[in-house]
Amino acid sequence: MGKLLLRWLVLAISVFAASLVTHALKLGFQVDVHSVDGALKLLIGVAILSFLNATLGKILKIITIPLSCITLGLFSLIINAVVLWVAATLQLGFKITDSGLQAFFAAFVASLLISFINGVLGVFLPDDKDD
Repeated sequence: MGKLLLRWLVLAISVFAASLVTHALKLGFQVDVHSVDGALKLLIGVAILSFLNATLGKILKIITIPLSCITLGLFSLIINAVVLWVAATLQLGFKITDSGLQAFFAAFVASLLISFINGVLGVFLPDDKDD
C-alpha cells in the first residue's frame, strides 16, 4: 500500500514538473498548486488519470493494435496524449487551456514529459520484488 501511495506522489510530481516545462514552452498545460486545495485537486486528478490510463488507455491500445504495429508502437504516444486530454477536461488539478490542434499538441508534449519524468523518478522507488 505504501508503494502505491509513493508512486501516486511521484506521478503528481511528474505532472507538476511537466506543467512547468510546458509553461516555459508557452503551451497550455497548467497545474494549479498555489493552495492546499489545489494540491489536493491535483492528487485527485492524478488518481483519475491513472484510472483512465488503466481502463480507457488499455482499451484504446487493444483496439489500435494494427495501427501500433504499423507505426512500431509510436501510436501509443498518441493514445497517451488522448487519455491525458480526456483527464484534463475534468479540470481536477490540471487543465489544458488551448483549443483545437494546439490543445492536442500541449497534451502530447505534456504526456511525453510526464512519462519521461515519471520514468526517471521511478528509478529511485523500491522494486516490487523486494517484498
